[in-house]
Amino acid sequence: MISLREKAEELGIALTDRQLAQFEIYYELLTEKNKVMNLTAITEREDVILKHFVDSLALVKAECGFSSQKILDVGTGAGFPGIPLKIAFPGLKIVLLDSLNKRVKFLQEVIDALELHDITAVHGRAEDYARQKEYREQFDLVVSRAVANLSTLSEYCLPYVKVSGMFLPYKSGRIEEEMREGKHAVYLLGGEIEDVVSFVLPGTDMERTILKIKKQKAAPKRYPRKVGLPSKEPIR
Repeated sequence: MISLREKAEELGIALTDRQLAQFEIYYELLTEKNKVMNLTAITEREDVILKHFVDSLALVKAECGFSSQKILDVGTGAGFPGIPLKIAFPGLKIVLLDSLNKRVKFLQEVIDALELHDITAVHGRAEDYARQKEYREQFDLVVSRAVANLSTLSEYCLPYVKVSGMFLPYKSGRIEEEMREGKHAVYLLGGEIEDVVSFVLPGTDMERTILKIKKQKAAPKRYPRKVGLPSKEPIR
């Protein structure tokens, strides 16, 4: 039987009984809602613990000192990694952004049930919110566990990062080729790859990579381009 407490401790995170209870409620809400809408293909308890909860918490490997930063989770889906990070680090201020309203309603249910504060779920496209002054270049950290390539993800995410803030795309496996192809987009959008953190997820053989991309200067106003273009025509 996999213990979330023990797996979190392997990452240097000490979870209280209340936090573990919040993860349990989250698991129950996730699997119950998944019966009527497609939130995740992963539903077995041990798989959810490892591949969603521990996987999300593994962002601590980026060593960004999660404490009271303002974080945007782009393409959050069922709330990963944003909600596990909020449970483990209650001082964080988090915005969860997703393009499907049904998922956003579910996220709000989770936020309410777990009695979380300083976390909001918003419905919309990354390309649109990045043009609003209350979101553009307002976040200390932007995280994404989305599957888009680095070039596309950078166009979605870097416009939200404050100058001197950090964009943390979180990837499965090794991504040398993707990095080579995405380097120009990162630079064009005001970022610089500062570090590449590769590791194996605790208790698995699954390779993970976190890129630490520092925002060096403001992103040009023309980015992100209109809805659909970043994924159809990635910056080369």
